[in-house]
Amino acid sequence: MELTTRYRMPAEWEPHAATWIAWPHYEGDWPGKFEPIPWVYAEIVRHLVAGENVHILVQSAVLERRARRVLKDAMVSLRRVKFHHWPTDRVWTRDSAAIFVKQQARGKLGLALMGWRFTGWAKYSNHKLDAKIPFRMAEYLRLALIKPAIHARGRERQIVLEGGSIDVNGRGTLLTTEECLLSKVQQRNRGLTRAQLEKIFAHYLGAGNVIWLGRGIAGDDTHGHVDDIARFVNPTTVVAASEHDPADINYKPLRDNLHRLKKVKDQNGRRLQVVELPMPAPVIFQGRRLPASYANFYICNRAVLVPTFNDRNDRLALNVLADLFPARKIVPIYSGDFIWGFGAMHCMTQQQPA
Repeated sequence: MELTTRYRMPAEWEPHAATWIAWPHYEGDWPGKFEPIPWVYAEIVRHLVAGENVHILVQSAVLERRARRVLKDAMVSLRRVKFHHWPTDRVWTRDSAAIFVKQQARGKLGLALMGWRFTGWAKYSNHKLDAKIPFRMAEYLRLALIKPAIHARGRERQIVLEGGSIDVNGRGTLLTTEECLLSKVQQRNRGLTRAQLEKIFAHYLGAGNVIWLGRGIAGDDTHGHVDDIARFVNPTTVVAASEHDPADINYKPLRDNLHRLKKVKDQNGRRLQVVELPMPAPVIFQGRRLPASYANFYICNRAVLVPTFNDRNDRLALNVLADLFPARKIVPIYSGDFIWGFGAMHCMTQQQPA
């Protein structure tokens, strides 16, 4: 498989033109707890529109009217909000929406969309509407839609990838996990090797240096997304979730990830700065451990939106991020109910670079 690099996925902290989200509608994501979720969305949108446009996918004109009422009641300015009547199965646009890249074409630098194949995390059957989102985005924005694929055994095979399974520094280094992309559990790309995936990341995302972490956190139904455990905060610094209770199920895998990060190097052969981010105490609902993590934050133009859980470590995590993002406002978003949907700020957003 011979590939050359023409694309670059910008880092999340680079300037945005907009953020894409989908308005909550599927009560099965939050059974018994759906009622407060639109208000969480309103709080998120309120902070997003302070610095960028927001595209909101809604099921219908009826749902748009409901969303507008909630946003207006929450004192959210709609001047920067654009609604799209595009039916979706779920709201996790980090994984289902296209990934924006910078593309060098005809001597000019422009945007293009990577339309990875989406299969509902190789777990859920209700994903066919979500799989259409990249095509709708490309049509609306009038941008090229690239469908990453490899040619093997005489046929073309489109690559499955969710945005939450990767994180980039925008300079050539990418974080991911073996649990998500190499495991046979919830297997995304059967038979695809580590080396093949690294070539794909180099070509389609401009990330020739891949850092493989081990496992994700307990309760993560994506089976190991990296955006719950380790994130770039600048080109040379990674925050890594850290559990200090040896009795906790996350203790060993998170310690292993920390050890790996402290040994690896960036695209220039330099050691990364690794900053530990505490974990909240276990969040359990109906007997199930939920994937609560401060690492699932979202970096927008003016702020960093951080999930919080009414936990004693909330303030510690916010302070760590405040030190790392001195030019942005650190905004806590209470996510005790929201995390029942198995996602938080990063999972529900997708950035559109300026």
